[in-house]
Amino acid sequence: MPILKLSDISMEFGGLRALDSVDLSIEEHQIYGIIGPNGAGKTTIFNIITGIYKPVKGNLFFKDINLKNYPPYKIARMGIGRTFQNIRLFQKLSVIDNLRVSAHGISKVNIIANMLGFPNSRREEKQIMLKSGQLLEMLGLYEKGMELADSLSYGEQRRLEIARALALEPALLLLDEPAAGMNASEKIELIDTIKSIRDNMNLTILLVEHDMSLVMNICESIAVLDYGRKIADGDPASIRNDEKVISSYLGMGA
Repeated sequence: MPILKLSDISMEFGGLRALDSVDLSIEEHQIYGIIGPNGAGKTTIFNIITGIYKPVKGNLFFKDINLKNYPPYKIARMGIGRTFQNIRLFQKLSVIDNLRVSAHGISKVNIIANMLGFPNSRREEKQIMLKSGQLLEMLGLYEKGMELADSLSYGEQRRLEIARALALEPALLLLDEPAAGMNASEKIELIDTIKSIRDNMNLTILLVEHDMSLVMNICESIAVLDYGRKIADGDPASIRNDEKVISSYLGMGA
């Protein structure tokens, strides 16, 4: 059974249809990619899944729960984490504090207990610190934990965004152009990191990415959007040889 299923999803902005009857089905533990030219509707899908936008038509189910009327914070607590196309870190907080802030988004201790330093609050804070350190080590940032986020290189900030999304303990991780701005060696490391995250943390990963080499090397299934419509989906080999995909996207040298 799919962990995430989008059925007949449409979205409009001021009369302009950004998505037109899109269906997607992502199986548990898959690394699933969405590709397409700029303006194809890729990030719009992410914003619908995470509750930022409400579709004008269609339904989306996460673990059999219809997300259509849930606000973003509840969707995050249900187990969907994401990164953004533009980096959105707390630049003047330390690297580890960025993770701590995110982890408190799923805190089971109320704000009064935190303010008064109750034992359950202190226990949870220790757990958050331990988990944050483990995530930083996984993403190759452990030695940078006490540095300010804005002191990191661009590639390191990208990895910190992934770590911050993982601090929410998601079952589904959405990565919006995770390789943007990275050099060739950083992209190779990113491929290994994403595979390791999926395998070690038992996650499903949905990513949007323009780097076709990365997509073809990491994704098990791929959907292709063009002007808000899905024109193809399948494994990398079938997508690479699909005539519609070649003419609308791959043939443009994207």
